[in-house]
Amino acid sequence: MTRQAIVPHRLWRPFTGWHMLAILTAGFGVVLVINVAMARLALSTFSGEVVENSYDASQRYNGWIDQARAERALGWTAGFGTAGDRLSVTLVDRQARPLRGARLSGDATHPLGATTDLGLDFVETAPGTYTATLPAGRWRIHLAVQAAGHSWHHVAEVTSGARP
Repeated sequence: MTRQAIVPHRLWRPFTGWHMLAILTAGFGVVLVINVAMARLALSTFSGEVVENSYDASQRYNGWIDQARAERALGWTAGFGTAGDRLSVTLVDRQARPLRGARLSGDATHPLGATTDLGLDFVETAPGTYTATLPAGRWRIHLAVQAAGHSWHHVAEVTSGARP
């Protein structure tokens, strides 16, 4: 004689179409909520980089890599500081000597694109130290340096001005 579990008929209910509808609605609801959350995060965290012509950019890619290697081989470094509405950039070479007489150009952008780009006019205030006016806020500085027959690019994030 085999033992069978005896389940009274009144404790279980038949699986109906309403049960299936509830399961499908809950499943698709979870998927929809996750998709909306992921889309909002993706749109709010990184706006993306856009090039005018992706084919042309792909053709210049190796040149950009070679340029980056040449810039790295220079061994130049930049130190950034802020005081009030002033941005100071200190440039040194591989031997930690000030990089004098360089021509600096640059622009400041908000990391999330909150305002328009701001051009920076640098003036050498001390050997290897260059300053420019920068309004209060969080900025991404794109710096281009021409010195000693070489060009060098650097990107850094700074926060300037007093915060309440």
